[in-house]
Amino acid sequence: MIEQHPCNGPEATFEAGRMLAEILRAGDVIGLMGDLGAGKTLLTQGIAAGLGVPESVRVTSPTFSLINEYAGGRLPMVHVDLYRIEAEAELEHIGLEEMLDNAGVSSVEWCERFPVLPDDHLIVRIEIAGETQRTLSATGNGPRSTEVAAKWAALLGATLR
Repeated sequence: MIEQHPCNGPEATFEAGRMLAEILRAGDVIGLMGDLGAGKTLLTQGIAAGLGVPESVRVTSPTFSLINEYAGGRLPMVHVDLYRIEAEAELEHIGLEEMLDNAGVSSVEWCERFPVLPDDHLIVRIEIAGETQRTLSATGNGPRSTEVAAKWAALLGATLR
């Protein structure tokens, strides 16, 4: 578990994502929670960079497309945004469950809106602590994600509880 890890500036949030990517392996799912503008997409951009997604590939919020897929790194990545989804039936229509099952790494923004994450997933909360300051917390929900949270905490130098 990571509690209250400060990110002073966008670069620190990006770097935290890049560090998380070092630990990730195929099948890992990250649920991202936080207000609009908290930095969920920025953290995902860091994860993509850490996975080796080429810099020529633009990693953007899938707010309107709902799902963006990125290849070319050491693992493929799926980036999902549930903000505009209004009914759970829409998730079946876009094939989200199958996509999460078959992806290398999945990053799901607004995951709290619907129960779509597999049993073993990492939840990352990003809180706005100031104009450019953010606070990260992370909780594993299963053996693999708990291991990821602990390793990420060690990389970040965060306090474990």
